[in-house]
Amino acid sequence: MTAPFSFTLKARDGNARAGAVATPRGVIRTPAFMPVGTGATVKAMFPEDVAASGADIILANTYHLMLRPGAERIAKLGGLHQFMHWQKPILTDSGGYQVMSLAKLRRIDEQGVTFQSHIDGATVELTPERAIEVQCLLGADIQMVLDECTPFPATHAEARSSMELSMRWAERSKQAFQRMAAPGQALFGIVQGSVYPDLREQSAGVLQDIGFDGYAVGGLAVGEGQAAMLDTVAVATSVLPEDRPRYLMGVGTPEDLLEAIARGIDMFDCVMPTRSGRHNQAFTWGGRLNLRNAKYAEDPNPLDAESSCPAARYSRAYLHHLVKSGEVLGAMLLSWANVQFYQELMARAREAIDRRAFAAYAEDVARRYSASNDGEEE
Repeated sequence: MTAPFSFTLKARDGNARAGAVATPRGVIRTPAFMPVGTGATVKAMFPEDVAASGADIILANTYHLMLRPGAERIAKLGGLHQFMHWQKPILTDSGGYQVMSLAKLRRIDEQGVTFQSHIDGATVELTPERAIEVQCLLGADIQMVLDECTPFPATHAEARSSMELSMRWAERSKQAFQRMAAPGQALFGIVQGSVYPDLREQSAGVLQDIGFDGYAVGGLAVGEGQAAMLDTVAVATSVLPEDRPRYLMGVGTPEDLLEAIARGIDMFDCVMPTRSGRHNQAFTWGGRLNLRNAKYAEDPNPLDAESSCPAARYSRAYLHHLVKSGEVLGAMLLSWANVQFYQELMARAREAIDRRAFAAYAEDVARRYSASNDGEEE
């Protein structure tokens, strides 16, 4: 018999929570950071190294996989886990965000979204039902409802209309999931409402009435600024149920993650670790480093002596050479080190919550990062 999806809260420190999400493919320790595997790959990393970094779960992208190689093809080949050599849990987004951000032409109506593929220009329709069908074909352990990612800025009226459409789509997504999902799979609702507290509270209430296995906070990190983002997170978590995991979508920097954990968030995803790695940036326990900077040309020190990642043992001088030379290995090593740093950031957060020392831990990380100013090339 397939084990059910469940969430267990193990420790609290203020609003910060440590727990475990149980799925048929393994336990996800929370707070958790999910490396982003957009097209069935965490860019520039071997799946084995992603697993060894401490990641319990990764995110894959419904939009991109639906268009290439196609959900039906992946299903025929045994499902996404087998296809990409990853046997731990996978969360898939609904594809809605990419439709908004990447599509050349799109039309949104009550039925769903009609858009033009960025690959070949073909017209594609994405409805709440199709979004769930694609995620079930992929075999995702945690699936997301289709929603409209409300652009920022938006008036209260615009945000309300967008949120209410997303709530109607959430209801249809739930109905489709009940028809199509395999035992043990889970569906998360997505709280919308831009930066308006009353809309966020209303959205959270509607989603709880529908009933989901977990709840995400979406539509943030789209230009509203950190203060507004964190205020909105606090509003959402204050009205979401204690016994379900809470997922902040598309966020963010180490400082953002710890601030959101302090406000009750359990799960995160962001392209930042791997994208930064491909652009010469490293996240370390000493702060941010830009390996293109000339000061590293003769620096024999390891990238990050405090990290347990094998990639962090390479010298800064060698990594500087790789990135200046355009060698692919540079992007691979920095991506690996960054992904493992984010996993260590979460592991230390879980330990700090358990010890009731989370505030001091978050303050220490913030101090390290505020003291480092290494973003620009010299």
